[in-house]
Amino acid sequence: MPELPEVEALRRRIEGGALHRTIEAVELGNDTAHVDLPDPDARASLTGGQFTKTRRHGKYLFAGAASGPWMALHMGMAGSVRLYDADDAAPDYARLIVRFEGDRRMAFRDPRKFGWVKVVDDPDTEIAAHDLGPDALDIDEATFVDRIGSSRGAVKSALMAQEKLAGIGNLWADETLYQTGVHPTAKGTDLSERTLSDLYTASRRTLTSVCDVDADYGELPDAWLIHRRETDRACSRCDGQIQTAKVGGRTSYFCAGHQPPP
Repeated sequence: MPELPEVEALRRRIEGGALHRTIEAVELGNDTAHVDLPDPDARASLTGGQFTKTRRHGKYLFAGAASGPWMALHMGMAGSVRLYDADDAAPDYARLIVRFEGDRRMAFRDPRKFGWVKVVDDPDTEIAAHDLGPDALDIDEATFVDRIGSSRGAVKSALMAQEKLAGIGNLWADETLYQTGVHPTAKGTDLSERTLSDLYTASRRTLTSVCDVDADYGELPDAWLIHRRETDRACSRCDGQIQTAKVGGRTSYFCAGHQPPP
């Protein structure tokens, strides 16, 4: 599932290739079950305008006109945004295509059909409607420590709770815990303030590092867990081996050595 860094890479893609271009048409793909734009009036509200700004909050992506509606997108399990030229074929699984004047096109593609796209008046209303917490790169340390440290459940589940902080999912929660030596099932209430502070620092460092390489995992440090998410792989930090466990219904990867169970 695209998390904060992956969605930030998509935001930068739109920022660099789709702004200040007049929208000629907004076209629907063959499968529009999760595209909330069947109303021609909704599509018409974008036609003739230009995207002039973008915004991301957690895993939610917004592209807005100077004075007008915003297109809101959520990638679900495997959604993405693809920019391409008119001479090229539309990407597979394109659910919606924005056709700009000239030869530029922007497609929202979603092979798993868990994502969605719609038109909203403003991002803040949409963020509030989904009860999202602060963005994981905007939250301050005191708020992070309070929200994660007050959780009586597994710390990994707390990191992934979008109402606590928005943007961290399965992949980067595991990475944050791996880098701080915290077991995913440890309770937030059992963690020291020092450990919670370390988690805050690691989460920011992890997310920022992935954003810096536009979510190109091959550019991330070899010592990271992302490169060894297989059972019985050697840990890069100690003599332990990578193990898995179900936490909150999700498969968690961790080191049996430097991430001891609580």
